[in-house]
Amino acid sequence: MTKPWTVGVEQEFLLVDPDSRRPVPLAESVAQHAGAGHDVQRELTPFQIEVATPVCETSEELAEQVLGGRLHLAKAAHAAGCRLLASAIPPIGTLGPPPGTDDRRYRMMEHSHRKIIGGQGVCGMHVHVGVPDRDVAVRVSNALRPWLPTLLALSANSPIEQAEDTGYASWRTIVWSRWPISGPPPHLASAAEYDRLVHSLEGTEVLLDTGMVYWDVRPSAQHPTVEVRVADIPMTAREAVVIAEIIRAFARTAAESREPERVDDVLLRAAYWRAARDGVDGLAVDPRTGSLTPARDRLAELVSWCSDALADASALSTVEDHLTWLGTRGSGAARQRRAFGSSPDARTLVDLVLAETVEEVG
Repeated sequence: MTKPWTVGVEQEFLLVDPDSRRPVPLAESVAQHAGAGHDVQRELTPFQIEVATPVCETSEELAEQVLGGRLHLAKAAHAAGCRLLASAIPPIGTLGPPPGTDDRRYRMMEHSHRKIIGGQGVCGMHVHVGVPDRDVAVRVSNALRPWLPTLLALSANSPIEQAEDTGYASWRTIVWSRWPISGPPPHLASAAEYDRLVHSLEGTEVLLDTGMVYWDVRPSAQHPTVEVRVADIPMTAREAVVIAEIIRAFARTAAESREPERVDDVLLRAAYWRAARDGVDGLAVDPRTGSLTPARDRLAELVSWCSDALADASALSTVEDHLTWLGTRGSGAARQRRAFGSSPDARTLVDLVLAETVEEVG
């Protein structure tokens, strides 16, 4: 049984050729070299690989496991003749056309969802937080809806595609939004209402199974956890840990607070689009009011709201230090853009990301 307020993180990565820096379909080989020491999974395409932490109780354990998973996969990728890249889309080259992952379920997805499946090999980070029960998971989901754009902005790490600036901080978000059940979840009254809605969606064949519920927050069907899926894969382990700790602290704070007010779905979608375009360095839509405000102010408000839970987890100073670091170094999207603008050869950008993928947490 998962204990309340524990945390686990799934990280998805691209595999790229060390010379061309383009994606290469070597996931099977990387997984074989990785062995059984870590929870390594194949993804939607053979150009991707995933590693999951075990359930973590302390901030120190989480930081160790997040970085350890990256280092383990990076070593396996090197042995397989490729490199591990923490970018949410490939800066150079493409992920298609297939071969896709040789899996019956993925072949069914290709048949049912057709051209949507093309180019969907994007990489995110999923954070699982233990909660007392699935109704609490839905309560956390409702409370988190207005803040999902802020978490997206903080994580944005996909501005460059095919050696061109997309104009978005998180192009992954735009690509992923083509799935029919994606983005912010609806405001729901209970886990039972969630289950009824998902069952109805399966009946329409929009979903092949519950694993295709791609909302950015969802309760687990098997465990008392809430899963938050809004983030791009962060460039560094440090950023991954900070985002995970904010999500864990938010979940605990929301569970102990009064039921949140419902925000307008249209304004929430607008906030998503603005966060995907501008990231944490621009203006943000407050979906509670529709007003524009600096994205960093929204982030500071989010951290302040759950600061007691962050302090209880011994993570508040880590998060506050990171906000200062962010002001100096810039977001993943900003760092990618700087590297892209500094050299006419886009491989310089990829080299930056390759180095930061396995940078020590500190």
